[in-house]
Amino acid sequence: MVARPRLFTVKDSPGADPDGAAERNRRPLVDRPLLDAYSEAVSAAAERSQAAVVHIEAQEARAGATDGPTGGSGSGFFLSPDGYVMTNSHVVSGAGALRVCLADGRRLPADLIGDDPGTDLAILRVGGGNFVPLAFGDSDLLRPGQIAIALGSPMGFQQTVTAGIVSGLGRSLRSASGRLIDNVIQTDAALNPGNSGGPLLNTRSEVVGVNTAIIRPAQGLCFAIASNIARWVAGWLIKDGRIRRSFIGVAGQTVPLLRKLARHYHLPAETGVLVHSVEPGSPAARAHVQEGDIIIEIDENLVSTIDALHRQLTADRIGRRVTLTVLRHTERLAVPVFPVETPAAAG
Repeated sequence: MVARPRLFTVKDSPGADPDGAAERNRRPLVDRPLLDAYSEAVSAAAERSQAAVVHIEAQEARAGATDGPTGGSGSGFFLSPDGYVMTNSHVVSGAGALRVCLADGRRLPADLIGDDPGTDLAILRVGGGNFVPLAFGDSDLLRPGQIAIALGSPMGFQQTVTAGIVSGLGRSLRSASGRLIDNVIQTDAALNPGNSGGPLLNTRSEVVGVNTAIIRPAQGLCFAIASNIARWVAGWLIKDGRIRRSFIGVAGQTVPLLRKLARHYHLPAETGVLVHSVEPGSPAARAHVQEGDIIIEIDENLVSTIDALHRQLTADRIGRRVTLTVLRHTERLAVPVFPVETPAAAG
């Protein structure tokens, strides 16, 4: 009987590497451009933005507290060349004096222009001009997995850069005032005490969030106020120093509408605001708004996102009847509600 010759494959041919060491050695060469692209994106965004990021020293409101940061500290960033700075409300709340430390080493006094505990945002102003500002991006365009870059002064280490991804969208977070902040961004970019008020950036150096909170002792659970909310709040704080809001007493998040319902009711938008809680005794509770309702309009004004709902709850609606259009199961309902002014303590 003649023995048949063995046909060798690449894997089992003489001299082949059975453990795949050669393949593993080649793999870093293949991955290196990807790693370089990631590093380049983060490094370029940080380099373009660092001059706009500041460290904030909040001094306690007591006699003798005039030198050094005797209170808390945090981060912030310039919104305009003429010295407007955005930060967190909890960084500056109750401070007797404020100082802003710039990337070039200058340490300048700052005035509190406006404070909104309800969204944990505040605006300061520094004297002078020709400051380097950051631009807001559109937080509605964010997607989970997108690169997120956090700048700030954690634990007093100024000009610190951390990077990660957008881990989740549409979260709700309770502010120090007790008000639920909706549409919060979750990220795993490392944040520590002192990062509060600093920017969360995309790779184009646009502010997509304002860093605000961490959960201890969890790893990689960090949160930022969405830039679309921050932009709206900043405009009103710069204009009036405070925000008067109408209040209906619901917490919700943006959700897609069922296509059948959207087609049946000829709805112009593909999303609405899902009510996931109703505050007892609130105008919404008195109007019998229910958990699970999807708000799609206020007085025939389209409400396709939680940001749109916030924008509609303006001061001119306080005490005035408004009509919420909601989807409840398969029904479209018109619900009359009488908003009240948001209590000052709740923002």
